[in-house]
Amino acid sequence: MADEKMIDRAEHVLYKTYNRFPVVFDHGKGITLWDTEGNEYLDFGAGIAVMGLGYCDEEYTNAVKAQMDKLTHISNLFYNQPSISAGEKLLKVSGMDKVFFTNSGTEAIEGALKIAKRYHYNKLHETMGDGCDGCEEKEVDMTGEIIAMNHSFHGRSIGALSVTGNAHYRTPFNPLLPGVRFANFNDLDSVKAQITDKTCAIIMETIQGEGGIYPATEEFLKGVRALCDEHDLLLILDEIQCGMGRSGEMFAWQKYGVKPDVMTVAKALGNGVPIGAFLACGKAATAMVPGDHGTTYGGNPLVTAAADAVLDIFEKRHIADHVKEVGAYLYEKLEGLKDKYDVVKDHRGVGLIQGLEFTVPVGPIVSKALLEQKLVLISAGANIIRFVPPLIIEKSDVDEMVKRLEAVIKEM
Repeated sequence: MADEKMIDRAEHVLYKTYNRFPVVFDHGKGITLWDTEGNEYLDFGAGIAVMGLGYCDEEYTNAVKAQMDKLTHISNLFYNQPSISAGEKLLKVSGMDKVFFTNSGTEAIEGALKIAKRYHYNKLHETMGDGCDGCEEKEVDMTGEIIAMNHSFHGRSIGALSVTGNAHYRTPFNPLLPGVRFANFNDLDSVKAQITDKTCAIIMETIQGEGGIYPATEEFLKGVRALCDEHDLLLILDEIQCGMGRSGEMFAWQKYGVKPDVMTVAKALGNGVPIGAFLACGKAATAMVPGDHGTTYGGNPLVTAAADAVLDIFEKRHIADHVKEVGAYLYEKLEGLKDKYDVVKDHRGVGLIQGLEFTVPVGPIVSKALLEQKLVLISAGANIIRFVPPLIIEKSDVDEMVKRLEAVIKEM
């Protein structure tokens, strides 16, 4: 039985942002979760791709505890050692030039959009020179337009929602940020058709997550990079879900050899503490000046100590290499399910971000897997099960997951 009293308390006090499953989780270890009733679960959702190192990793936990005893917050009016260390390591693994730590992936997107708009603003002033003095007062249109992708997901704030390519999410909150045009993912001609003299940036996920687990094709990503270079636009790659080793590379774009001007990262960066970041290089790294952007909590010593530990552990344990190996095994096993069951329509993905598309809604499958098989799965849209487990899973965990999922498929 679920912890009905606690669930009832939650329904009375918490704003209903999600339709939650009737399970109250209490603690975890590795890739295993336990609810308040003592039931044990195999986790293949990782808190929506957050818990890359799994639960209660000793080295990680000790680093966070040690920082708790020293300093948790001081504000960005001063320097702090953990943010410097984490920043250095993040720039090293990404090859970017500057980093700004945020509290979430959504806030990282907001910062990336501001870089793009400021870059466009600076460019207009440079082009027009003294003739642009008082442009705002003269009502000269300084709007920088952004091209985003259909079926994308970038967050729930007004700015992030404006570039999220799903009308279902956007419509109740219109009017949103002006000057956003949508193109089709992996369709270069559709991107070309949206470019105008006002375009300042193209934003996209390297691997679309919420939209159905669609990796960018090499031809498309390289083509978009070329368009940005040709038209002096910024390429913003959202690696919030697909980054931090999940694709088998530290960042998914590294597999393609296509470097963005701006990149966003979050989720597994903190392994459970609220942290995100936007990183910029070259011309994008100098677009904003002091006073253009800020944050009270972002980059505080506690969360950056967590990120610093995560980055250390990823390097020492060769997490990305492990993901390549186990991800290939997961791909093989999910292909087997696709070939075996007609209800499985398609299979996509790479590393430990993969999806099975069904011919029926997956909500009942996910629910039965959780409640009857004690298997934690999450969806991506109505018909796709998304596999984003902790990056530390082994092949034996893949076998157990497939066994439990197949039991549900057979029953249904």
